[in-house]
Amino acid sequence: MHPKTPATVISAILLLSAGGVQAASPEISRGALLASTCFTCHGTDGKSPGSIPSIQGIPATTLAETMKAFRTGERPSTVMDRHAKGYSDEEIALLADYLSRTR
Repeated sequence: MHPKTPATVISAILLLSAGGVQAASPEISRGALLASTCFTCHGTDGKSPGSIPSIQGIPATTLAETMKAFRTGERPSTVMDRHAKGYSDEEIALLADYLSRTR
């Protein structure tokens, strides 16, 4: 031990290396990652603070159908048609599932 290293520091290092304290490593789902881009306009976790519609808690099938309708042009929009074209069916399903579970 280095003469200037306090015993408490050594104890803490040993405790950490022995697994006494585990660092949190939350798993981020692909759906959460995909949906995070929606939050810029639709608000934190899809809860809009303004005139843009909130998208949190909407059933996944409704969200997915809406995104696909934007993508095909069946549903008119100002910008969502361009955003929706960037997602595959699988990605739309993942982000819709994630958003449907946010509250």
